[in-house]
Amino acid sequence: MFVLSGADLICPFSLSVLTAISSKLMYLKKHSLTYIYTAISKPMGYPGIHEFTAMGLLDDKIDYHDSENQVKVPKQSWMKERLQQDYWKKGTHGCTALLGNVQDDGSIKFNRGMDMYNYDGRDFLLFDDGNGVWVASVEPVVTTKRKWDGVLVLKEYTKGYLENECIKWLTEFLDYGQKHLKEVSKPEVFLYTTKSKVKSNVVLNCLPTSFYPKDIIVQIKQNDHVLSKLDGLETSDVRPNEDDTFQRRDHVKILKSDVSTYSCQIIHKTSEIDIEKVWAGGSNTAIIIGAVIAALVLVGVLVLVVSKITGKIGRWTMLYNL
Repeated sequence: MFVLSGADLICPFSLSVLTAISSKLMYLKKHSLTYIYTAISKPMGYPGIHEFTAMGLLDDKIDYHDSENQVKVPKQSWMKERLQQDYWKKGTHGCTALLGNVQDDGSIKFNRGMDMYNYDGRDFLLFDDGNGVWVASVEPVVTTKRKWDGVLVLKEYTKGYLENECIKWLTEFLDYGQKHLKEVSKPEVFLYTTKSKVKSNVVLNCLPTSFYPKDIIVQIKQNDHVLSKLDGLETSDVRPNEDDTFQRRDHVKILKSDVSTYSCQIIHKTSEIDIEKVWAGGSNTAIIIGAVIAALVLVGVLVLVVSKITGKIGRWTMLYNL
């Protein structure tokens, strides 16, 4: 929230978003680099309410600065590890809304950009990079729009910053994040059962998750025999998690009375993982655990769907969208 005085409002609020869309993936994948600046005209005297705050987000919080601490603080371990010490002593960045495409060689090509300003929750002024003009959304800032349109150096600077500096930071941060991701790419493996529509059956599930890259081998075995589609095996195939890692769920229906030894082998060559988990057949505990995991997965899906819908309702809330 901003409390400003004066008829000519200048830069009271800047919300900055960079989005990269990967054309190499089968599903639509987006990354956002966001800088949010908040300022008030005088101290409020409340805990946690600062005269000025700046927050950076790359799909999640990456750094933070406020007028009390006077220093940027890393919010991700890879930010602290990868960036030089002088980065944390410099001023905050002012990137704005950008859209870029990830090319086959991994580079990001600029598409379009806007420098957007907001006051008390309402858009009031933005720079349209495509047309090279300032656009006023409300009558009181039309005068400011005309003034800024007449300042050629301001328009050239804003356009250059959008198309070059902000893309540079997005590329670097994505690279740092991906390198960190590769260092923590080992899969977590869950072997559990869920209820079947047929009362005499249960569904045996093998779920490796949080692995990167996505190449993985999943094998459900019955007495060391690798099950296939002919045995009723089904798979979700590899699917993305919200944190850019992946998951896959293979499952097969079996009789509750089956006394065979069932296991799941996971081979993830990149992280040098080759593990095999054995199902503790027929126990009620296994079924309860399976139900809990299934419920958590459902909650996760509901939260994701709600967050995506919410992001479409309010333009300024769509900060995290993968």
